[in-house]
Amino acid sequence: MKLFVIAALLAVAAAAPSSYDKEYKAPEITIVSQSDVRNLDGSGAWSYAGSDGTTRDESYAQKKFIVTKYDDYGKEYKEEVFGHTSKGSSYWISPEGERLTLTWVADDAGFQPKGDHLPVAPVHVYELPVAPIHEYELPVAPVHIPFNGKGYKIF
Repeated sequence: MKLFVIAALLAVAAAAPSSYDKEYKAPEITIVSQSDVRNLDGSGAWSYAGSDGTTRDESYAQKKFIVTKYDDYGKEYKEEVFGHTSKGSSYWISPEGERLTLTWVADDAGFQPKGDHLPVAPVHVYELPVAPIHEYELPVAPVHIPFNGKGYKIF
């Protein structure tokens, strides 16, 4: 009997209309402009624009950086290296109709995006306790112990 009830429930669930049966058709978007420039020195730029108003522009170049490295004994030394830098922007319209713009720079300082729609990290304010202080109970401030990147404390 239990097997019959389970089989009947499965048959009803399979026959029920599903919202997934409807075929979704995305609006047709075409590329209205496009460019791609590549130079022999490793630099270049590319961009495109779509018929729905989206755009993307990016430029990139090779750059010489001076980086700080550490040997096996923790001794610091400087070295010249070549790296890839890029900057660009994107513009699009969200499904809610909001116009969004994102600009960024990626270089030796890392990836740095900017946009009004991006979240902002909260600022933490440290407060020391205001309870009565006894001579044996002093407030303790947060301590930062710097490290050199290899796990050694720098004093």
